[in-house]
Amino acid sequence: MIVTLTPNPAVDRTVAVPALLRGEILRASAPMVEASGKGVNVAKALLGNGYAAKAVLVADRALRELLSEAAVPFEAIDGPVRTNVSLLEPDGTVTKVNEPGMELSEADRERLLAMTLAAGGDVIAASGSLPPGTPGDFYAELVDRAAAPVAVDTSGSALKAVIAARPLLVKPNLDELAELVGRRPQTLADAVEAADAVRADGARAVLVSLGADGAVLVDASGATHGESVVDRPRNTVGAGDALLAGFLAGGLPEALAYAAAAVRHLGTHAPPVTAEDRAAVRVHEQIDGSRRLG
Repeated sequence: MIVTLTPNPAVDRTVAVPALLRGEILRASAPMVEASGKGVNVAKALLGNGYAAKAVLVADRALRELLSEAAVPFEAIDGPVRTNVSLLEPDGTVTKVNEPGMELSEADRERLLAMTLAAGGDVIAASGSLPPGTPGDFYAELVDRAAAPVAVDTSGSALKAVIAARPLLVKPNLDELAELVGRRPQTLADAVEAADAVRADGARAVLVSLGADGAVLVDASGATHGESVVDRPRNTVGAGDALLAGFLAGGLPEALAYAAAAVRHLGTHAPPVTAEDRAAVRVHEQIDGSRRLG
């Protein structure tokens, strides 16, 4: 079973708009309300594809109800939860407005860690931003205390702090990778070099999500690049979470198939992977190091 930890979850509201016009009254359609937060999205993607998963998180009544409706097993400490809003335009452009979340007390942070460690996961996926006031080494402490391997998807100081703790995996996007190494990769070769530098600092594997350019995995066996060819992506929000879920389920090819399923879906969680999603995956025998990143 995979246990996910989400210290800063959200209720996600997604609405479609004909165009995003500042200062205008917009007529929205296709409203969706979902339990969200990166770890929640990872758990939902795994569960939707037949893998055992449990979410550990902070939750209020509304979020608990949404998790129950979605049949997501969870354990939670009580606390207020933020609401995030995604505005989706017809061409697939998404404008996302994220609230910062609520501060957790030291006692609540300890309860959340203890609950995660006691949940019995074969792997722990710790995901998302930290609530305001939470020390940047929160995930690093989890890695140090956990008997199970820990994969981490976060950003900023929390990502920098966790690498030296030697997590199983970190999953930065291109911006987060650039922040870690102090330069923005321009090509696939640059991305591989930067990911290898992160490995040298302690992470056992680095999975870099590259948006339309797919993903690069750098681990002890070397570097691999793959991508999902999706003609009409509908919503890229949550694709990185699906990528992590798929990787934990079955490596890079499954990661890319999960991501393909996610971007075809209007909401922020990944639906079950189809044969079409798997057919969209291309894992390259050799990396084209000169390929420019979009």
